[in-house]
Amino acid sequence: MTALAPILQAFFTDKLLRQRRAGPNTVAAYRDTWRLLLQFAARATATPPSTLDLRQLDAGLITAFLTYLEAERSNGTATRNARLAAVRSLFRYAALHAPKHAADIARVLAIPPKRRDRPIVSYLTTDEIDALVAAPDRGTRLGRRDHALLVLACQTGLRVSELIGLTHSDIHLGPGTHVRCHGKGRKDRATPLTRHTVAALQEWLTDHTNAPIDPLFTTREGRPLSRDAVAKLVTKHTAHAASICPSLTSKTVSPHTLRHSAAMALLHAGVDTSVIALWLGHEDPGSTHAYLHADMSIKENALGRLTPPNTSPGRYRPTDTLLDFLDTL
Repeated sequence: MTALAPILQAFFTDKLLRQRRAGPNTVAAYRDTWRLLLQFAARATATPPSTLDLRQLDAGLITAFLTYLEAERSNGTATRNARLAAVRSLFRYAALHAPKHAADIARVLAIPPKRRDRPIVSYLTTDEIDALVAAPDRGTRLGRRDHALLVLACQTGLRVSELIGLTHSDIHLGPGTHVRCHGKGRKDRATPLTRHTVAALQEWLTDHTNAPIDPLFTTREGRPLSRDAVAKLVTKHTAHAASICPSLTSKTVSPHTLRHSAAMALLHAGVDTSVIALWLGHEDPGSTHAYLHADMSIKENALGRLTPPNTSPGRYRPTDTLLDFLDTL
């Protein structure tokens, strides 16, 4: 019999924090998964979480837990798969420290993720972006803040966590204007800024005399914006912009939609997908393939090169040079 508690504690302190140096969001996601699983296992086995044995968390119990997430907690497939990934990560660690349970661990690791629907990426057109960034009232301090944030998000494609994590020292408005951010996976990257974005940031920064380490986008009280606050302001200004651009009423616009919009703008400009992956900070360049699926213009151009069925292929015939001359007059 192998107690689960020491393995679980070592997994978080040694594996996640010391070896992987996992970020706070990753640690929190794994913590919440295991809190839910331990509570479920305690009810199912009538055993306190602190005395649970590793053998009790067999494939049958893990499968029942995943069913519980979907049936009783109404979690979607993506959440279910994320919880399973956290469980499997600990069991891979346990395989090294409890080899006598190798057979049980292997059965848990064999539980497959559930396939899920992948909807087409939603993004904003140029007219919709123009209406959205023009929605804030720039005559007020918060309006200038929201305008600068929206312009920066639509141009750079920063994640919402990266936006709210920016400080004054991350913005470089001198020669070679750019913004630096500490992104997902502990990766730092720099993104160049357009003149329009620089102007919006300069307008917002005139309201500030803060230190370089202070947050760039703040509340009235000077605290950093939260994820929920950014989502709320995007929703508010989208509703206002919809009166000018009615096509916005048919779209659900979130901060991540602005990231998709930046990627699609680069794609429409002819930028290679590998460069877009670097721009967005994607670990895998294949992540940008979703934007190819969403871009109908690329598919329409491909369709235009095809010969319609039941037609004979055409043959190029040059036009008459004299008629060409007359057409230019």
